[in-house]
Amino acid sequence: MSGIVHRSERHDFRIISGMVSAGARVLDIGCGDGLLLDLLRREKQVRGRGIEIDQDEVGSAVARGLSVIQGDAEVYIADYPDGAFDYVILSQALQAMTDPRRMLEEMLRVGTRAIVSFPNFGYWKVRLHLLFKGTMPMTEALDEPWYATDNIHLCTIRDFVGLCDEMGVRIETAYTLNTRGRPRLTRSPRGHVNLTGEQAIFLLTRR
Repeated sequence: MSGIVHRSERHDFRIISGMVSAGARVLDIGCGDGLLLDLLRREKQVRGRGIEIDQDEVGSAVARGLSVIQGDAEVYIADYPDGAFDYVILSQALQAMTDPRRMLEEMLRVGTRAIVSFPNFGYWKVRLHLLFKGTMPMTEALDEPWYATDNIHLCTIRDFVGLCDEMGVRIETAYTLNTRGRPRLTRSPRGHVNLTGEQAIFLLTRR
């Protein structure tokens, strides 16, 4: 999806790839130019599909030989039957959804597992920026000014964990990334990681 985090600069792809089993059926929502799907196809031999709203990005993904359709994922995901995929991925796009809760429900309807990554609005640099400058922060993970970004539902790690609890969603694995993209496996995504993680990646299932 445009206006979020440029995929060529993404540090979360290796973590996501490590969460996906070889040969799995994968749907990548907001797949952009298909870099992640291409990585999963080459290294995990997945059977992958993508949905992307930006026509130019779809063209780039198709040029890689990927099966990607152009359209609004919040509409098209309803067309897939229950359990159609082993993994449904939403990388750095949850905050751009008009209804993030419904998207999570749909991801766990059409997929056995969901992988979600997002920029953490509770990160300490974001908090300090708001406290001392009083303006919307820009970071590596939030790289556009407020008036130009697609992000409409920014959240913190603590917010996201609270939503999972409310929805009865199990967190199987959680990682945070620092500003250098260095991953850290977190046993408890409820503690200090909400302050220290610039980005978060969750592997989710239904309870």
